[in-house]
Amino acid sequence: MTENQEEITHSINPETSGAISNQIRPSEEIVENKKVPESQITELKEEKPKMQEFIEFIRDLIIIIFFVFIIRSYLVAPFQIQWESMENSYHDKEFILVNKFSYAGDFWYYIGNPTRWDVVIFRPHAANGREYYIKRIIWMPWDSIKFSDWEVYIKTSWKTDYTKLNEDYLSALNKWKTFLPLNVKEQEFKVPEWEYFLMWDNRNNSSDSRSCFMTCSEWSTHFAKRSDIVGMVWMDFGYINIFNTTNSIWLWNFKWVSQPRFLNTPKTWIYKELE
Repeated sequence: MTENQEEITHSINPETSGAISNQIRPSEEIVENKKVPESQITELKEEKPKMQEFIEFIRDLIIIIFFVFIIRSYLVAPFQIQWESMENSYHDKEFILVNKFSYAGDFWYYIGNPTRWDVVIFRPHAANGREYYIKRIIWMPWDSIKFSDWEVYIKTSWKTDYTKLNEDYLSALNKWKTFLPLNVKEQEFKVPEWEYFLMWDNRNNSSDSRSCFMTCSEWSTHFAKRSDIVGMVWMDFGYINIFNTTNSIWLWNFKWVSQPRFLNTPKTWIYKELE
């Protein structure tokens, strides 16, 4: 055997050829074992039909509306005061949150009932068409009321004599200046069962139970029914003015017209003279 043949035979020796083949791999195998960065991985999701998306949107909208209805109807509801009738306790344009749950129920059963001194929102059925009023409950069912010398007197169901009320929550312009309208001839009233006598804190600039919430006639009444009382004032968020005198937005000079007081408001009062 020649030298060249020996060199060729040695080069194809199985022992050496196996080692060489182990060092050589196809390019496809190398690509498969190479780690792909997570940023380059794209997850493919099945696209929903348009009709299914629309049905799911309507479903979610109905659920939201349902919960909003439950909250506003039975728990709490926002209101904005539209008059100066409760000065200085509450101010014009203030935003308030009313607790409806405390008074929730119907004619046969209520979770709770209004108490004397509560500031409440109620339906007045007034001639001016306003849907809601804000007032303070002064007299409860079975109480007797008397107005004399611009002051307010009360005789509760468990007493025999009238007691003059000390209403320190009134401003200096309103305290001891409570009078009846000229067209109201009665000086004394007795509150029927399930009804209440309410008055505004701004006694000289308001229409309340004294005037049948607007104008007294044979179809009106001095009293608010229990079923018309919506809830008690709970929180006060104040009022921010962002407009100037020309009604243009005042972004850089906005100010609190009335500061928020949250839970610290004169929504209740204790008449110590009745204890």
